[in-house]
Amino acid sequence: MTERDRDEHGRPQSRRPRDELGRPLPPGSEGVARIPDDLELPPAETLAFAQDLLDRGLAFNAHEVLEAAWKNAPDDERSLWQALAQLAVGITHVQRDNGRGAVSVLSRAAAVLAHDDTGRRYGIDAAGLADYAHALIDDMSADTVITPERLRPRLVHRSE
Repeated sequence: MTERDRDEHGRPQSRRPRDELGRPLPPGSEGVARIPDDLELPPAETLAFAQDLLDRGLAFNAHEVLEAAWKNAPDDERSLWQALAQLAVGITHVQRDNGRGAVSVLSRAAAVLAHDDTGRRYGIDAAGLADYAHALIDDMSADTVITPERLRPRLVHRSE
């Protein structure tokens, strides 16, 4: 059995390359660029980075960016960043044709986003994202074809 990669604290790490949907590839394969485990960005940069990744169809990577923000967020913002990370995971499940997983994670994200206004200071449209998640769930339940463009929600309000 091969030894698993570990960080300086002994926690297991996965250094295997991943495809654009975050699935592990065989060692030595060329995958998409990984998000650094120690990523720490201000909220506006986090949102811009995650939005760029979502817009390019890289929801798994957007999830990693948002997860880093969740881990580094002040206590009063953690549930917001966690819900945003879950939204990206839900989109990843849709991309992977895992409807059951998508519904589960999108439902959890929507439940928090529908009642969280802490993101207003960053322009996050939490209520709109909750509505987006519910509409996506409804369309999946109705076997509506979900296009790649549909999996690119706006995390913040657009400036007019």
